[in-house]
Amino acid sequence: MLHGRTRTRTGTASLAAGVMLVAGAAVTAGAVPAASAVEDAATVAAGYEWSNAAISGGGYVPGIVYNPTEEGLVYARTDIGGAYRLDRDTERWVPLLDHVGWDDWNRLGVLSLATDPVDTARVYAAVGMYTNDWDPNAGAILRSSDHGETWQAAELPFKVGGNMPGRGIGERLQVDPNDNDVLYFGAEQGQGLWRSTDAGATFEQVGSFPNVGDYAPDPASENSYLTSELGVLWSAFDTASSPSGSATSTIFTAVADKDHILYRSDDAGATWSEVEGAPTGFIPQRGVIDEEARVLYITTTDTSGPYDGSDGEVWRYGLDDGKWTEITPMQRPVGGDFGFGGLTVDRNDPDTIMVATQIQWWPDILIFRSTDRGETWSPIWDYAYGGDGAASVERRYEQSIDDVPWLAFGKEPGEPVPWSEPTPKLGWMVSSLEIDPHNSDELMYGTGATIYRANDLTEWDRPDGRIHLAPAADGIEETAIQDLVAPLGDVDLVSAMLDLGGFVHEDIGRVTNTFQEPYFGGATAVDAAGLAEGAIARAGTDGAGAHRAAFSGDGGATWASSPVVDGATGGGTVAVTAEGGGAVWAPADATPQVTADGGASWSPVSGLPDGARVEADRVDADAVYGFAGGTFYRSVDGGSSFTALDSATLPVEGNVRFAAMPGRIGEVWLAGGDADGAYGLWRSVDGGGEWERVSGFDQADTVGFGMAAPGSTHPTIFTAARRDGVRGVFRSTDGGASWTRINDDDHQWGWIGADIEGDPDVFGRVYVATNGRGIVVGDDASPSEPAAWSASATYGEGDVVTFDGSPWVATWWSRDDEPGAARGPWQEIATASSGVSQWTSSRIFGSGDVVEHDGELWRAEWWSRGDRPGDRNGPWERLG
Repeated sequence: MLHGRTRTRTGTASLAAGVMLVAGAAVTAGAVPAASAVEDAATVAAGYEWSNAAISGGGYVPGIVYNPTEEGLVYARTDIGGAYRLDRDTERWVPLLDHVGWDDWNRLGVLSLATDPVDTARVYAAVGMYTNDWDPNAGAILRSSDHGETWQAAELPFKVGGNMPGRGIGERLQVDPNDNDVLYFGAEQGQGLWRSTDAGATFEQVGSFPNVGDYAPDPASENSYLTSELGVLWSAFDTASSPSGSATSTIFTAVADKDHILYRSDDAGATWSEVEGAPTGFIPQRGVIDEEARVLYITTTDTSGPYDGSDGEVWRYGLDDGKWTEITPMQRPVGGDFGFGGLTVDRNDPDTIMVATQIQWWPDILIFRSTDRGETWSPIWDYAYGGDGAASVERRYEQSIDDVPWLAFGKEPGEPVPWSEPTPKLGWMVSSLEIDPHNSDELMYGTGATIYRANDLTEWDRPDGRIHLAPAADGIEETAIQDLVAPLGDVDLVSAMLDLGGFVHEDIGRVTNTFQEPYFGGATAVDAAGLAEGAIARAGTDGAGAHRAAFSGDGGATWASSPVVDGATGGGTVAVTAEGGGAVWAPADATPQVTADGGASWSPVSGLPDGARVEADRVDADAVYGFAGGTFYRSVDGGSSFTALDSATLPVEGNVRFAAMPGRIGEVWLAGGDADGAYGLWRSVDGGGEWERVSGFDQADTVGFGMAAPGSTHPTIFTAARRDGVRGVFRSTDGGASWTRINDDDHQWGWIGADIEGDPDVFGRVYVATNGRGIVVGDDASPSEPAAWSASATYGEGDVVTFDGSPWVATWWSRDDEPGAARGPWQEIATASSGVSQWTSSRIFGSGDVVEHDGELWRAEWWSRGDRPGDRNGPWERLG
């Protein structure tokens, strides 16, 4: 393999069965078989292994849920990336909802999760992404009887907002610990409280529940995201009110109504009454019952969260005497107030409780710990003042991000100092704060970027004791990927993503730091030169909010940043010319720019519309392509000027992605469109002059290329598409003549329409950009290796063998013809990582074929076999 790269794989993902959707408010759904019948669409590849490029987190974790009876069992839910279970043997989180597909993409939003305290193999998830018009789909309650390995679904007659305001509140979905066939679910948007009495197979509305919780973050807003009503928020059970085996009599349920926050039933949910004396003016975020002390604790904020909350309180309610006691921690190191989110009770020492500020953007969140049920509190950090008035930071923690360095977010880590934002921060958006019910030393809490964990929590209670916090999100991959490129050289992959910016992944199995100097808070595009190692570019938004491009000639070690372009509203796209010296950057809604000197200077492009998508030819350094509004554009001067081409057959509406094939001049593949118009996969072999639709594809959304199969003269083509009615990830190793579906129904990852890339050095490897499940990596687990040539075997046209360490393909019928004869039936096939064919004397080349020979590129002007490039009067024209 070239460049010394080796085939590596990250941990293989756990499988999860598909889900059937059945309409109706009270429904039962059966499990779908793990594999669908797709033989009519394409051959199904049986041997792909799926994993992730290691980023470790990258998004909001609003819920961490421990099972109260099975030691070691803990789940995490995310707002756009599904649910996970922690594998205690590997200390990695296992994804549970990768079966979610293109059409039901919203089910990767998990609003709530419940684990059964009796039958601990049971787990439930309330799924759906948005309650406004961003999401056309209804929500569902998923249920599993095998710790989330397989799932069944009950579809709900309303939407569920796993990525809506208030998604950190909860848990809305709860299992009755006395009768575990009973579940309660608090719905949004005026839908009230719902109950199941058959272990989640069906749900019905609790008609007697009196308050639907109509609080909305901003009812008068024109943004429908902010007018969403939060609804019914969580339930808590007084298990002592009923014997085991009978539904719990006394239930407390909270609602999003600042004047009436809490209701109580003493007859197993038949009737309800408002709890007298409950605090007002706030939204109840979390509620936990301590059975030993006979109290209910609640945390509140003045807003829905998770991004805001400037005031709040903590309360304790006596289950038997009905007494309310405010126990809000009073420490305010920087003077400002805040709301409270995370809440937990140490089940092994119920005198100990902890709460967290739901948000305090500056300088950092606060976590409070009490060992006397809230009478007194110890903050995780505070300011202390000496006799001279000098301030210092007193803290109860040490924090390391050595294993996840991007958590510094472009800053230099150091010790906290007074009145400054620390690097790293403890976090933000801390909705879930949980002490392991079986281990008083284990604490986990979710943030807007990761999970932090301590394994020595009781050290907090020692004089001058400090706990040790470190990221603990390995296996959780929750980034929204915008673009990918697998460059030549030793770098495995370069990524662009929202929130984190992106990475130069020298090793996809190792977590590394994000783009630096300039730091990007979000990136929209990346690209690399088709022929030159080290030349890469990126486009996005820098730490100050300016939209820029950046160019590197040394594989990302250093970067030259572009100037800001007037009118730009986003990073747009970027394309690096084949030889690596130039690039075209097309920022969103602004004039495209071109550089011919590695990013040192930029100038406006002519002939290309604002906001066009751009890509470069992978061989011809002068050819750059663009697409906008249904029109394809071509530049023949390195991107300085563009000409519109006849594009009548291409999509006018919808998302469009296109890419130039490695090793070919002018071969471009285009995917995309709209269901109401042109939608599919197209190919041009003349730089966009004429287009041919690739048959069999009803829809296609991405296209990318990777290393050719042994003996193939075509790079491997990958696409996320629908072929003959079946959605999947497809590949072709013969230039598009035939296609194989390489994923299965257990591995679909929701919406995967941003990008797909093959690896130039590992045959079969594919990188899939997801919207919330990070970078999915597929490896062919059993790639076919050609058999060694045998003198006694009979071979037909197209058969591939190995001989003297090289692949050879039969041009016609052969037996006892040793590969290597000048005019024999065998052609030696060799290809560089760039996709350019390497000249061999036995191979047949046609007019227009490009080869590499003695470090130079050559193009055939007519048919050739055995004619060495550079020989006088031969068919080869030197390029460049």
